[in-house]
Amino acid sequence: MENRSGRLARIAAVLGNSGINIRAMSLADTSDFGILRLVVSDVGAAEKILKDQGFTVRLSEVIAAAIPDTPGALGNLLTIAEIAGLNVEYMYAFVEKKDNEAVLIFRFDDLDRAIETMLESGIKVLKTGELLKL
Repeated sequence: MENRSGRLARIAAVLGNSGINIRAMSLADTSDFGILRLVVSDVGAAEKILKDQGFTVRLSEVIAAAIPDTPGALGNLLTIAEIAGLNVEYMYAFVEKKDNEAVLIFRFDDLDRAIETMLESGIKVLKTGELLKL
């Protein structure tokens, strides 16, 4: 999105007025534009609504991993990814805690291998429905 006043407010308002809940978000900026990443309650509807409003939209597959909410748990997950040769393209935290677990959103360079690696290592990977129910 353009890096100018009101753009983020417009996105949030358009989605909210359409009954779409933002479950997680990340915003990074440069001098010219911002990259807004969202996990929303209805991906298809959000994509259509935002495109209809003139926003540039790109869908990306991500992984939601639930890890113990304890010191060192994130380091353990990232070490497992490193050993498997996986590169984290980006990540951000989910908006709420679940059962003494922290839920993190990851974009890896190889999603299938990342899911397989996490599951083999005992890391809980949430399905879309589980994530949206949080």
